Amino acid sequence: MTTPHRTPLAIEADNLVKRFGDFTAVNGVSFTVPEGSVLGLLGPNGAGKTTTVRMLATLSPPTSGTARIAGYDVTREPDLVRQNMGLTGQAATVDEYLTGRENIRLIGGLYGIGRRDIARRGDELLEQFSLTDAGDKQVRSYSGGMRRRLDLAVSLIAAPPVLFLDEPTTGLDPRSRNELWEVLRALVNDGTTLLLTTQYLEEADQLADDIVVIDKGEIIAHGTPLQLKEQAGAASLELTVSDAADIDAAAALLRKGGGEVFIDRNARRLTTPAGGLGDLTRAAGWLDDSKISVDDLGLARPSLDDVFLALTGHRAEDDEKDTDTTESGLATSGTGTEEKSR
Repeated sequence: MTTPHRTPLAIEADNLVKRFGDFTAVNGVSFTVPEGSVLGLLGPNGAGKTTTVRMLATLSPPTSGTARIAGYDVTREPDLVRQNMGLTGQAATVDEYLTGRENIRLIGGLYGIGRRDIARRGDELLEQFSLTDAGDKQVRSYSGGMRRRLDLAVSLIAAPPVLFLDEPTTGLDPRSRNELWEVLRALVNDGTTLLLTTQYLEEADQLADDIVVIDKGEIIAHGTPLQLKEQAGAASLELTVSDAADIDAAAALLRKGGGEVFIDRNARRLTTPAGGLGDLTRAAGWLDDSKISVDDLGLARPSLDDVFLALTGHRAEDDEKDTDTTESGLATSGTGTEEKSR
């Protein structure tokens, strides 16, 4: 019998607990992240996401439980953990009075990388993050998106196999956010493992292979984006007829599927529960046979925002930016990580 191939684990969290006096910020959090994949850590404001990342990044020792990064124990082997990880916090930590190239040179030197290798690696990173033309300009002249890309580039100077991203696109405009997503996808394609916390559910949907939802310090859901969407409810069939006069006839056809039909006459839209693509195909056939003209017909699954609402009782946009008040924020440094108060 052949043993199934298993991808090595880049991140392992086992029953992590963090207490501050009588307050338990993280309570028994466990998950694993295979090499070359992306885990999204979602949760409402103050849920414990940043505290969890701080424990994994050796910034804050667990009260109990264990964690391993690239095979190294965060408590017993913190130096080796830091050598195998990069960290980008919620706020850019680059020096705005240095140029982009000087920032990379500074951090590379703190890692002990030789000048020649730093120069070569710096050129590669500036090109990878579309910053070559700005490499010799002071960072204070950069846009928010450019600073964020440089911050990520600096965290990659030592080519770490594991990268922690705490709210990586907070404050970026949609274009800069999409550009950064493309950079992150390229990193994963090259084998980097990502763990990201985010307040943008679309971001988790776009990037994450698996999602952990944490609330009040505990994991309340874990699965792929599709699995979590299915937990929030069934898919629905959405139909928009071209002529409002056909709404009732279209509704009668959809009722043949046995489900309730919801009608929005102003939008000429009809919605009914659906089990999958088979229902979509059948509805398309009925409409074609009846000669009813449609503007749109499709299968809609619950969004991750629907998942968030179902699990936590409110939508993600009701939260402010996640700031676990029990601890200070995250920042990168040349030797791995350091505390930086907000």
